Amino acid sequence: MGDMNINRADVERVLADIQDPETGRSATKLEQIRDLNIAGRRIALTLALTTHSAPLWKETRAELIERLERQFPGAEVQVELATHNRPGERLGEIGLAAKSVIAVGSGKGGVGKSTIAASLAYGLRRAGCSVGLMDADVYGPSIPHLIGVNRRPEIVNQKIQPITVDEVKVMSMGFLVPPGDAVVWRGPMLHGAITQFLRDTDWGQLDYLFIDLPPGTGDIVLTLSQLLPLTGAVVVCTPQDVALIDAVKAIAMFRKVNIPLLGMVENMSYFLCPDCGKRYEIFGSGGAARQAAELEVPFLGEVPINMAMRINGDQGRVGASFDDPACAPYLEALCYRLVKGISSRHKQAPPSVPLPVL
Repeated sequence: MGDMNINRADVERVLADIQDPETGRSATKLEQIRDLNIAGRRIALTLALTTHSAPLWKETRAELIERLERQFPGAEVQVELATHNRPGERLGEIGLAAKSVIAVGSGKGGVGKSTIAASLAYGLRRAGCSVGLMDADVYGPSIPHLIGVNRRPEIVNQKIQPITVDEVKVMSMGFLVPPGDAVVWRGPMLHGAITQFLRDTDWGQLDYLFIDLPPGTGDIVLTLSQLLPLTGAVVVCTPQDVALIDAVKAIAMFRKVNIPLLGMVENMSYFLCPDCGKRYEIFGSGGAARQAAELEVPFLGEVPINMAMRINGDQGRVGASFDDPACAPYLEALCYRLVKGISSRHKQAPPSVPLPVL
């Protein structure tokens, strides 16, 4: 049996069950299985995946190889990776060309929400995704400080040009308001500003747009839910009870406006002493994981208190935390689990109609 040549039709039947991690649809039907070549016991092909699923590329390739090797024992399987380009759907009345729009919120301030939002954006960009980051925290915009840029964006052809930092496209109220000035706006003014940020900014084609929300439960979430279909929300909290109580309120708010919950992040989970290696649970520990389980919300992971992350943020180099082995594994795990969760949703409920072509 092991010496027999492999039949092409048998291979194609196996490949027909391979799903594109972005859409949950057949990779064969989407023409993402390419250059299939079978010679004796050797199977070679190219698997073309979109940048939206970039954090899952290696895993998807490994699963495909494992499936072929299991089906054809003794076969030599070679799978090359390539990029498959698919434009994003234009979302809502504003016509935003993004595949996934993710709000990052918290029930209260001071939990590191903006740092997590920026880290998710930088992490997915480093993985190969096309990413935008919109700072919708108009009362206390932190993103300009975290990325080390605070200049007014240019206007080209009546479109605001986002500030690009390390290939992440960024827009923030902090770019428009002088540092130290207070923003005192009512609901309609907030609605107009957020609409303009989304509609009039030249975001281009994005895989992911992260929206850093103000803390608490306010008008901006309602505005976003009216403007475009959000992929979902990530809620950031710290382990202590007072933060968890507010995080539960934030989750209730998202559910009230029908925004799916993509996960919870426990930030400042504990402090690992760099000198002795002892773990100090300053704010308690594990509260977010327990709360996520009770509320049936995915738990994306914990991020410990880390001096390097604090320094990088203060110096406007939040992306540099991915170069530090003490920080990177936690942040990379958040990014992987977020994309994996979105992919799992697509696989469970794949679209029944063809994707739009722009």
